[in-house]
Amino acid sequence: MEGCSSMPEPHGVEKFEVAEVPLGVWARLWGSSAFRKGLVILLLAAAWEIYGRMLDNDLLFPPLSEVLSDFVREVKDGTLVRCALVSLRLLLLGYAIGFALALLLNALAIASRFMHDVLETLTAMLNPLPAIALLPLALIWFGLGYGSIIFVLVHSVLWPLALNVHAGFTAVPQTLRMVGRNYGLRGLRYVAQILIPAAFPSILAGLKIGWAFAWRTLIAAELVFGVSTGGGGLGWFIYERKNELEIPGVFAGLLTVIVIGLVVEHALFRPIEARTVRRWGMQS
Repeated sequence: MEGCSSMPEPHGVEKFEVAEVPLGVWARLWGSSAFRKGLVILLLAAAWEIYGRMLDNDLLFPPLSEVLSDFVREVKDGTLVRCALVSLRLLLLGYAIGFALALLLNALAIASRFMHDVLETLTAMLNPLPAIALLPLALIWFGLGYGSIIFVLVHSVLWPLALNVHAGFTAVPQTLRMVGRNYGLRGLRYVAQILIPAAFPSILAGLKIGWAFAWRTLIAAELVFGVSTGGGGLGWFIYERKNELEIPGVFAGLLTVIVIGLVVEHALFRPIEARTVRRWGMQS
């Protein structure tokens, strides 16, 4: 048997070769998300520096160069690092407790129709309630210790996260639920192997929202505790620098919060998203 020959080209059909034109340096850079975001940060930094020097009033709006100089000095002497570590320790503790309670409430809501109604009622009632509004009660219940801060942190994280997890669990297709039931999955195994992977985009969005809410609540609460106890984290640092009229130091504290937020977003949430949501084909 003779070997297979290639199919002849149809009469009158011309072949065209597509020439590959290498992208220029600017095109390659502009195609990088990191480059574009870095450019945005540089433009904001330049605008900050220019406006601060035009205003020429450090008590209102110091230039970025002075803020960075104060930031480096506070980091070198350890004050800013110590305050950041205090805030992060409290934040992570309250965040972890809020996350665990949100998962527990949603697991109970899956198992019981009554608990489903309880969860929906509680989220509707308590999610709009600002966590910092509970601080006066927390001071009465838990005193001036860190227990009061952790209480308001848990409140700020729990309800938005519970709402997102609940929305994600509710949106899981019935077919996928039936597959889990057919495999004999029940209780926590059903939640861990079926509901959480399927609802993970909503859970991840809730984690991001909870993280942002926790930071806002923590800084506001520490401003109060800085007055009460004379010590604390970044909120106290900002309050103390304001009292001393060291406005570049105030901006250095705010800059620390921003830097930590950017690090957590790109070093924690983005890798998690890349390894789960996008990898599983749940997001384009």
